[in-house]
Amino acid sequence: MARETGPVCRLCRREGTKLFLKAEKCYTDKCPVKKRGVPPGQHGLGRRKLSGYGLQLREKQKAKRYYGLMESQFRNNFERAQRSTGATGERMLQLLERRLDNVVYRMGLGGSRPESRQMVRHGHFLLNGTKASIPSMLVRPGDKISVVEGSRKNPRYENLQQLALGRVIPDWLEVDMDKLEGTFLRLPERAEIDTPVEEHMIVELYSR
Repeated sequence: MARETGPVCRLCRREGTKLFLKAEKCYTDKCPVKKRGVPPGQHGLGRRKLSGYGLQLREKQKAKRYYGLMESQFRNNFERAQRSTGATGERMLQLLERRLDNVVYRMGLGGSRPESRQMVRHGHFLLNGTKASIPSMLVRPGDKISVVEGSRKNPRYENLQQLALGRVIPDWLEVDMDKLEGTFLRLPERAEIDTPVEEHMIVELYSR
């Protein structure tokens, strides 16, 4: 499956919830989920009731789009979580939250996950003092993420509070906005992950 390149607001409407793919727009009244809270397409109002499989599939699609992953990437994360100890669904979400692009977004250094992914690919961040340009890199407890010196003059960092869009920094991260850096303190617990999915349904889907 190729990465989505069409209007991303349609994805939010399709899943019936905000996926926060458009940065500032998602936090205003211009958000299509608020203005038009029905699935896209001429038959959006007449959607049939989903079967059990359909509900499981929608949860998987929602999670994929929320984190911006292709099917193979998402499946690999699930299989890795399945091999670890503990609840598979929670372990899967922890792996997704540990992705470098997601951590940059959670720190408030990117307006959305797609934007954070692009910034990582363009080499704007350091991981433990070394330039990191792979969005899927997994951050470990104690790792330090910072903006490279040459990127600190970028206009988007001049007003970091506005860039953060009022987002609350999770307790499992420590961020110093003045220094444009943060530390991944620990793995988040399920109650601290605000991803709007029922992960047990994804586990059931892949366990068929």
